[in-house]
Amino acid sequence: MGQRIYLIRHGETEWSLSGQHTGSTDIPLIARGEDAARNLGLRLREIPFARVLTSPRLRARRTCELAGLGPVAEIEPDLAEWDYGDYEGLLSAEILKGRPDWNIYRDGCPDGESPGQISARADRLIVRLRGLVGNVALFSHGHFGRVLAARWIGLPLGEAQRFQLDTASLGILSYERDRVESPVIALWNAMGVPR
Repeated sequence: MGQRIYLIRHGETEWSLSGQHTGSTDIPLIARGEDAARNLGLRLREIPFARVLTSPRLRARRTCELAGLGPVAEIEPDLAEWDYGDYEGLLSAEILKGRPDWNIYRDGCPDGESPGQISARADRLIVRLRGLVGNVALFSHGHFGRVLAARWIGLPLGEAQRFQLDTASLGILSYERDRVESPVIALWNAMGVPR
């Protein structure tokens, strides 16, 4: 089996629970988020990782630590969440009151990242990932993880909205028959240890 990219979204926080847009605000995991991160660690413990990369945000780093991969993790700035700019901390419902047709994948965020910027960031990371050998664990965030998945399989950024990504979930980006020209999503939005 060739390279597999294990994409892990951080565990639950107060803001992910409430639905507030959390880009650069560093808030901790809640107890349920910590428990889910430990559970993910049970699923990941037998996988030999050549590299472990994490967003610089506390919630992703803590998820990585609780999953048991903290000691070998490297900070990867490109794994950070979408920069929400003026929409940081707001609920989608609050944003839609002022902009009823707003769609982050089309419109981006004022004083934050544009769709073009986040797509370019994901593409840059994909180029680096494809240059690595072996399994790679990525600890990241909801919107950025969705963008990364869409771009991995060559979809335009707007299609990322079709990939639900829950907290403390696991996705696997890989290749059909180990052919780099045939990227696939081998697993998506899986939770912890199968029951």
